[in-house]
Amino acid sequence: MDIISQLQEQVNSIANLALNTIGTLQRDAPPNRLSPNYPEPPAHPTEDGANFSEEPKLMSASLVKAAKQFDVLVASLPISETGEEAQLKRIAELQAENDAVGQELQKQLEAAEMELNQVQELYRQATDNCLNLKKPDVN
Repeated sequence: MDIISQLQEQVNSIANLALNTIGTLQRDAPPNRLSPNYPEPPAHPTEDGANFSEEPKLMSASLVKAAKQFDVLVASLPISETGEEAQLKRIAELQAENDAVGQELQKQLEAAEMELNQVQELYRQATDNCLNLKKPDVN
């Protein structure tokens, strides 16, 4: 897998971990009183309150590990030694090459369409001759 695909996969992994972490915190966090003017919130039913205090630590460790892996992948990207002008020149060269290849492909497409039309015409003539039981014209 190329480096860009690995970076995309790592970003997806980080997003997934963040989503799961936030969802778990929303689901399992005990309620807090917003203000002294509000009544005490109802007790949050949990099977194991001790596990909740460890879960955020484990999830944040996973997020940090994934972020560090992302940093390693970014650090392994090749460094461009050329300036902006050289990059723009290279882009222009690639665009010209792309245009030339596009024109060649267009010519080949047109030639293929002409050949297809010829084959279709010959096929039409052959079927007409078979249906009419005529002898084919010899050119």
